[in-house]
Amino acid sequence: MDPAEHKAILESVKSLEPPIVCVKVTVKQAKGILGKDVSGFSDPYCMLGIESRADPHSRESSPNHDKKQKQKAVVRNTLPEDQTHKTQVKAQTLNPVWNETFIMEVDDIEHARFHMDMWDSDDVESVRTKLGELTDLHGLKRIFKDARKDKGQDDFLGNVVLRIRDLKCRDDRWYHLEPRTETYPERGQCHLQFLLTHKKRATMLSRNPNYIVHRQLLQQFVRHEITCLQATGTTWDGEISPHGTTILHLHASQKDLSEFHQGLAQWLAYSKLYQTLEFSSSCLLHHITSIEYLWVQGRLQDEQKNELAESFDNLLQYGVSLLQRYRIVFPLTESRSTERLQGLLRVLIQMCKTKAFRELCSSTPSLQDRVIEAIKTGTREWFDLKRQHLQPMIKGYEENFKSLITLVADVTADLKSCYKTMNKCFINTIKVNIFSLAFQELEELVSEQLVCQLPPPNHKSRHQLSELLYQLYLILRDLHKLQDYLPTRDGTLPLADFHRMFADCLPSWLQKAYSTALERVKRAVQIDLLVPLSELQKHSASTVDLSTCYTQIGRTWQQLAWPDPEEAFMIMVKFTEDMCRIAVMYCTLIKQRAEALSDTRDAGQAANKLCLVVNNIEQLRLVVRSLPEKLSWASLEAQTHEIISQEQFQHTLYDQLKSAVACLDREIRGVVQALAQKLDSGIARHLHSIANASDSRNPNDSIVPMMKFLESELQYMNQNLVQENFNCLLSLLWSHILTVISNLSVNITPSVRYYQRLHAALKNLESCFHAEGCGLSLESLHTATFITLEQDLELCSSSSRKLVERYYQQKIQQQQGSSAEKYGAVTVKVSYRQSEQKLRVEILNAMNLLPLDSNGSSDPFVQLTLEPKHIFPAVEPRSTEVKKAELNPLFDETFDFLVTPEQCEVPGACLLLTVFDYDAILSNELEGEAFLSLADIPGLKENTNDLAANIPQTRVALTHPKTN
Repeated sequence: MDPAEHKAILESVKSLEPPIVCVKVTVKQAKGILGKDVSGFSDPYCMLGIESRADPHSRESSPNHDKKQKQKAVVRNTLPEDQTHKTQVKAQTLNPVWNETFIMEVDDIEHARFHMDMWDSDDVESVRTKLGELTDLHGLKRIFKDARKDKGQDDFLGNVVLRIRDLKCRDDRWYHLEPRTETYPERGQCHLQFLLTHKKRATMLSRNPNYIVHRQLLQQFVRHEITCLQATGTTWDGEISPHGTTILHLHASQKDLSEFHQGLAQWLAYSKLYQTLEFSSSCLLHHITSIEYLWVQGRLQDEQKNELAESFDNLLQYGVSLLQRYRIVFPLTESRSTERLQGLLRVLIQMCKTKAFRELCSSTPSLQDRVIEAIKTGTREWFDLKRQHLQPMIKGYEENFKSLITLVADVTADLKSCYKTMNKCFINTIKVNIFSLAFQELEELVSEQLVCQLPPPNHKSRHQLSELLYQLYLILRDLHKLQDYLPTRDGTLPLADFHRMFADCLPSWLQKAYSTALERVKRAVQIDLLVPLSELQKHSASTVDLSTCYTQIGRTWQQLAWPDPEEAFMIMVKFTEDMCRIAVMYCTLIKQRAEALSDTRDAGQAANKLCLVVNNIEQLRLVVRSLPEKLSWASLEAQTHEIISQEQFQHTLYDQLKSAVACLDREIRGVVQALAQKLDSGIARHLHSIANASDSRNPNDSIVPMMKFLESELQYMNQNLVQENFNCLLSLLWSHILTVISNLSVNITPSVRYYQRLHAALKNLESCFHAEGCGLSLESLHTATFITLEQDLELCSSSSRKLVERYYQQKIQQQQGSSAEKYGAVTVKVSYRQSEQKLRVEILNAMNLLPLDSNGSSDPFVQLTLEPKHIFPAVEPRSTEVKKAELNPLFDETFDFLVTPEQCEVPGACLLLTVFDYDAILSNELEGEAFLSLADIPGLKENTNDLAANIPQTRVALTHPKTN
């Protein structure tokens, strides 16, 4: 208020006739008073009044009159009878209780005094009666004293004299009873309560009932508090400032408002303000509880009853309207929304339980029925507002679909938040399950929208909107799944068979899932550099994307959650088939990627890539094996057991999975075999080096390089392959080693030391591959081939050189008796020049060789060696150039060997021609071999000058040592 306006109003009020001031005194009780009767008790009563003015001629106005003398004045001697008040007489007690209230007007507050005297009522009794009550000597003295005084004269027990101006607005305490003489200074205490009030004010508001004025003051203060707090952004906690509290306290005191009427005024004020201003509902709860505690219907006039009933009805209607719009009024985005909602519900429940509400207001419909109807109505209104808000500007199937998807998503989110938060508030307070109400209403409304907006089955637009239809299906499934939270289910829900609306879209959805996964796998392989993810994860990055694709297909299966069991089984069959196809496709792609990344000049790098390929396929195999668990086949089998037999389930799904796993096993074995082949050439090279080592060397010295090579390679393989695949690799290598050693032991004329070296190499390799039990078992190593080979080597090591020579004699005889050119043939010219002590060999060509490369051809070359080694120890093998992509190569190369005629004439001495197909990465492959005896070559026995012109061409057929 403006200060000038306030001053004007204050001056106007001051000019009015002052009000009449009153003192409301309640005489409650006394304790420890004197016993004036013969029995030792008294019959006390009180006389009280207001001495308005001081008499200037009285003794009390004298300044020399002491305090004790002033208090000797008594009411019956000081005040007129019409200004005195008297309590009831309490018989025979020293601790009387009265609780009597008196209202007395005060003319002069400055000089007015309150007087209260306590007396012992003394009725006229006979001496015989008093003697009958006599209990002690004091009683006898009392009888003699009574005999001296006038009959029926009351005894003074004490008094209380107070200045009115010293009293507080409300004063409630014990006062000492003062004596008139010094005979009995301790006369007990009296409990008095004072309340200063006034009446007959001349202001306009004073014409209204006092509790209405009190309510209007309270409303004004509350508005002021809330307005001040709104500027700071805080919520009012229901506390009024000390100044406002003081004014309300003074007004209630001055108007003598009872506690009940003050509570009534506060309830009327707060309940009305709550409907327009925002503050905590706990304030209302406090005041309605106060009314319930103090409620007595007879205290209220009809007008007050009507006003209270109207406040109940208004607050109830307002509260129910808030509950109807609870989504907007109590948004979950605000932290205190739940607290505010619970507070409102508690106020409404407490109000409807009060005796005042039940007596003044109608009990029908009940609060629960009102809330249920409000929730239903509010849910429909909220849905209509959402639908109108999401209406697209451009009408079309796609726009309508997007709008419908958003609408259903909002509905689902609303129901989830309702169940998670709001529903608990309503159930815990008012016992109403609003989730059930909202779910049933919203599902019916959504069902109506689907009927209106979904295009009919097989409509051309459904194919174009396939992805949107899938999104809509998923959201509808989430919505309908919320039915699990319903306490009871009465009848069929509107969306019970909603999946039927999307049955025609299933094939396109499944094909989309497959094509998306396949494209992702292809893209992942294209960018895979085939390097390990980490030290612990030995597979490459593409397996992560592959696992993600499988996970996505599994998530699609879970999202679909197709209700029809038979159709769900067919969907699972399709998913399983697609994932198996992707697995097989991945194997092909990753092998092609490894081949593209491998450097043909670096065999080690190629082996590393193949290790990663094996690990990737192994990781894929683990994923495929886990499909039954990840896709919950057991659960699906339980759902479909009445429709799909166990045999059909096993045949359709598990057999298909076993077939895919078997295919992956073959792929792994194939890659491991390729790895073994890459190591075969190195092992064969070392074994040949051992075989060709000088007899003068220690056999162990020639074996050490091979063991170092194997240790390095196998250590890397062991670190980068799982144990199962590593053991498979060892088995393949072991088989190859046995084959190489077998060929070395029978295809070359060896010495005794030669056999000893091979036997030592075989035992070292056995120890290496067994690795003290960490590698292959001894049972796996000791095959029939191993046992036979070991026995042969031991036998050969102890036999003579003649055995070796006899071997080559047999080979020469087999060669001379063979005319079939199954493996092709080689044309040569061989002669001996005695003048130069040289054996000259001319390699002319080769014919009809076998194609050993993938391009349908070969890269042949011819290796020339003189056998047996113990006859030609100083002669090194020689080789022709490699002819690229030729099955009928023309070599035309000449080689000279320094040998003596005696060496050539030894039985079994021969020229071994071995044709190989050159391979840069793997070991060279054998095309065939031919043995040419040196005993009958031209020039060996005769010395002719025309030998060069007469050397015949010799065409020898190629053979294989044994069936390949």
